[in-house]
Amino acid sequence: MFIGHYAPAFVAAAIAAREDQGAKRRIGLGTMFIAAQLVDYGFFGLALAGIEKMRISPGIAVMNAMDLYHYPYTHSLVGTSLWAAGFGLLVMLFGGNRRGALLAALVVVSHWFLDLVVHVPDLTLHGHDPTLGLGLWNHPAIEIPLELALCFGAFLYYIMATRPDQASAKSAWIAPLVLAVTLLALQLYNWFGPQPEAYDPAIAVTSLFAYTLLTALALWAARGRTVR
Repeated sequence: MFIGHYAPAFVAAAIAAREDQGAKRRIGLGTMFIAAQLVDYGFFGLALAGIEKMRISPGIAVMNAMDLYHYPYTHSLVGTSLWAAGFGLLVMLFGGNRRGALLAALVVVSHWFLDLVVHVPDLTLHGHDPTLGLGLWNHPAIEIPLELALCFGAFLYYIMATRPDQASAKSAWIAPLVLAVTLLALQLYNWFGPQPEAYDPAIAVTSLFAYTLLTALALWAARGRTVR
């Protein structure tokens, strides 16, 4: 799963906007976008360092040839939970917002459960067998509409739950539209673009760039928006 991970980010940002009206430091969409892909930031960073590992194995799944055979520190349930706790603590310390920190931590944890739905069995509870995964990557007719519905349904929820302030009303739809189009374009490329034949560090670098680009666009899209 790729852009489906951002569904909890949109929902959590909308909830934070509603519950923290008037707060000096509301936890916004950009922070939630980081939370949504935090463990993938960690995985690709650790993969570049040779600590966690992947390879390309054509045929391992219909929709994805990545064989993620060693990533206990980021994609075990225990590992993901530790990343969530650490990120939530940072958000609380620097954002001064307990509810926002809790929401951000929950978004981090959601990554593991959404991966559980689509991955072939390669996820673990604590870094050791059994391996888990429901394998929707082998069923494109289900996975594709599911991921699109999750992401863009949550996007619409966020847009409907917030509104632009008067100062940014004229350009209110430009940034969200750019974000939505970029999400769709990157996902389509991920599904239908050329697939690598072997692992290359460029895969990690490109993925990290994509996550960072989307976070920057999320910051832009959320600027000047407040709760309805």
